[in-house]
Amino acid sequence: MVSEMQISSGGRWAWPYVAWLQAVVATTGSLYFSEVMHLPPCTLCWYQRLMMYPLVFVLLVSLLTQDTRLRAYSLPLSVTGLLIAAYHNLLYYGVIPEGLTQCAAGVSCTARQLEWLGFITIPLLSLTAFTVITLSLLLTKPRGTA
Repeated sequence: MVSEMQISSGGRWAWPYVAWLQAVVATTGSLYFSEVMHLPPCTLCWYQRLMMYPLVFVLLVSLLTQDTRLRAYSLPLSVTGLLIAAYHNLLYYGVIPEGLTQCAAGVSCTARQLEWLGFITIPLLSLTAFTVITLSLLLTKPRGTA
């Protein structure tokens, strides 16, 4: 049950649920791309998955246990993933030359595997997901504070 204090605080109690839902959607989407659509992930995609997949479970456990230290162990994963995703986008859109990276093994980190509406790409989806999660965690008010 939502208390009056939670309602008056602008719904800050909902942000951890937004972060968890975004992590679930991003994880499901990445698995769909690789396992159903058979799009092989590049090296940077693997690093981003290493940051995203644990967030599903870490956020779920913290929500179920109402752990007040939610941000302490979720933000390092989401911010690291956000930085990797930002770097991946800079590389993908040619701001950083591909020769300066270690993406030579396997699938190129700049390979155009998917583009919806001409601009929605897998690196952009990842950047958006990590941004939503990070902002949601930053907007989360620690429980027990006024």
